[in-house]
Amino acid sequence: MTLVKKDKINGDALGTGRRKSSVARVRVRAGEGKITINRKPLNEYFVNDQDQAAITAALAAVELADKLDVVVRVTGGGLTGQSGAVRMGLGRALVSYDESLHDALRDGGFLTRDSRMKERKKPGLRGARRGVQFSKR
Repeated sequence: MTLVKKDKINGDALGTGRRKSSVARVRVRAGEGKITINRKPLNEYFVNDQDQAAITAALAAVELADKLDVVVRVTGGGLTGQSGAVRMGLGRALVSYDESLHDALRDGGFLTRDSRMKERKKPGLRGARRGVQFSKR
């Protein structure tokens, strides 16, 4: 079951991605291949090549890198979590843009939610699992 989300005003394809504590809201529209994240270009917002590659891989997998503009609003977490959220949101937005891309994006792993989260701190411990240091005296 695929959920197709379109903007009611201008018809942009929408997708939401999440990873760790980051949430990315992604819009895809016909254009010349510009990727904007929080009103900054891709290479200015994500300076790490690994994060840039994670995002552009979804467009490369469906061969639409130079035909679509991508606008992203991402909040929460760190840069790696944010790039993972953008990757998933972009995959969902591409499916909303064209449902025939679903199989290619599913095979590439762009629609799979990475459910690994930080474990909560427990009472009486210093972290999630680390206890206090034992002192004999």
